[in-house]
Amino acid sequence: MTNTLLDTETLFAVPTLAEWFSVSGTTLVVIFLAELGDKSQLVCMTLAARHRPQPVFFGTLLAFIILNILAVVFGATLSSWIPHNIMIYLVAALFALFGVQTLLAGEEEEEEEEVAVKSGRSILISAFLLIFIAEFGDKTQIAVAGMASAAPPLAIWLGATLALALSSAIGVVVGQRFLKRIPLNILHKLAGIFFLVLAALALTQLD
Repeated sequence: MTNTLLDTETLFAVPTLAEWFSVSGTTLVVIFLAELGDKSQLVCMTLAARHRPQPVFFGTLLAFIILNILAVVFGATLSSWIPHNIMIYLVAALFALFGVQTLLAGEEEEEEEEVAVKSGRSILISAFLLIFIAEFGDKTQIAVAGMASAAPPLAIWLGATLALALSSAIGVVVGQRFLKRIPLNILHKLAGIFFLVLAALALTQLD
């Protein structure tokens, strides 16, 4: 009982203002640099080039908020709950599914308007699932868990979440400003191939 109380007090301990700035700021910089060019940011770019940016961003942000909460609360042991190979298969299957759907969408340009409306309603869930499963037990989540074990957890969570939100926002802006200029049929093919490549790369991590 004593250990549980101590753990709870440690988890929800309120750091001083100086500690908040120091810990959160350091975490923000470390996690942001680690995520630059990472698959989650590339996924944001690809989705934002095809869909409205707001649901892409908020779906991604929601996934990272939950992932960081799990990392802070449960620590690095979180990823051990599900066997490594099963997680890899789930990630590969999800990327492959989106890859095939995107390629098929590119072949149905005559229904482009209907596809865009349907995607606009469901893209938040799609972005959430892609990021949540792909990043579950990933290096970033484990890094957050490790840092939270040695520093105020709430400050770590805040810094990590802000870093991932900033990284995702950059990915969304790049996708909207640059990738969206690519013709739709070519963009669909490139995006579909990109997701299939991510599926193949995920399978290379099998034990």
